[in-house]
Amino acid sequence: QLQLVESGGGLVQPGGSRRLSCAASGFSVGRSAIGWFRQAPGKEREGVSCISNMGTAFAESVKGRFTVSRDNAKNTVYLQMNSLKPEDTAVYYCAADSVLFRLCTLRSAEYDTWGQGAQVTVSS
Repeated sequence: QLQLVESGGGLVQPGGSRRLSCAASGFSVGRSAIGWFRQAPGKEREGVSCISNMGTAFAESVKGRFTVSRDNAKNTVYLQMNSLKPEDTAVYYCAADSVLFRLCTLRSAEYDTWGQGAQVTVSS
């Protein structure tokens, strides 16, 4: 059974940092594209970042502030978020593409396994 579990959400002050983790089971993150998405209240879900064997991608709104990485031994993908802004407040989801060795995208339709989400609130 494919499963993703996010952790690391919480309250952080503007300008602060937070690292989200996405632990996978039932498949290898080293073979699959993993995406990070977020959804703020009243807004549509948007792609934030993704990682695959062929590289990474970032939304313009987070470029230079967020990084994505993975630890194949731990079968976990990380989203490091720096210089956080109030507009980064959202529920963050990780998602996996079950088609192996494919280029990652920020389009949610390309992903078929989703985690439960982690709330990140940026506020003073």
